[in-house]
Amino acid sequence: MSLPRAVVVSLRPHQWIKNLVVLAALGFSKHLFEPDALGQASLAFAAFCALSSAVYLVNDLVDLERDRLHPLKRARPLASGALPPAVARAAAAALLVAGLAASTALGTSFFACALAYPALGLAYSLALKHFVILDVLAVALGFVLRAVAGAVAIGVHFSPWLVVCTLLLALFLALAKRRHELVTLDDAAAHRLSLADYSPYLLDQMIAVVTASCFTAYAFYTLAPETLEKYRTERLALTIPFVIYGIFRYLYLVHRRDQGGSPGDVLLTDRPLLAAVALWAAAIVVIVYAAPGLPVPRAR
Repeated sequence: MSLPRAVVVSLRPHQWIKNLVVLAALGFSKHLFEPDALGQASLAFAAFCALSSAVYLVNDLVDLERDRLHPLKRARPLASGALPPAVARAAAAALLVAGLAASTALGTSFFACALAYPALGLAYSLALKHFVILDVLAVALGFVLRAVAGAVAIGVHFSPWLVVCTLLLALFLALAKRRHELVTLDDAAAHRLSLADYSPYLLDQMIAVVTASCFTAYAFYTLAPETLEKYRTERLALTIPFVIYGIFRYLYLVHRRDQGGSPGDVLLTDRPLLAAVALWAAAIVVIVYAAPGLPVPRAR
């Protein structure tokens, strides 16, 4: 593998799909087709892509020796020796500076969210990922930061219900990933210390609680008085079946296909799941923008 390719692979561009959470506020805000808002949201997305890649590089540097013993991670550029650690450190620093520099163009509040994200990522890489429960909570909070940052970037209010839904969905994905690691890796605790404190039964119980909570929170959001007042329609409830199918399909892939180790890869490779997400997003756009009522004003 050439050095430039090794750098690109280490940035994990296929994982940038997670940063689409930054665009959630744009879709729900009724400003999706406004050039200014679209430009601000796109810049926010780009900033988080740079920051997330910097966090991935730092995490790979911290886990270098452990990754060399992992059946899959040992093929990563750093673990395989294709990418020198010095180059990885320089790339991480450059991406961090670029992401934060871009964030300054979107205001102080967005910069604070952007700064908090790599700080959380560093805390996760150095300590939090070794502690049971705290490890998945840290991952979930990273998604919440993305969602809130997306709202701050375009100056709109982000419903607390959507923050809760984001947190619960991210917890679901993180717990499913831990389960995949626990049941597929030989001596899983040697690869991730927190796995010594998990068991498949415990993770299944946690996943069941989070799944039910996610369904309930999303249903409450679609029918909440503030949601009905904002969109002047009850049709958002029609998107609930897409959410149910998507989560159930993911559970099927985790339990029957031994997938779930990389949520981004699962979404991009499983056509039924991808179709469910695409149909949900399309339904949201149609309902939100076809619903009667005036556009929601942007905060200044």
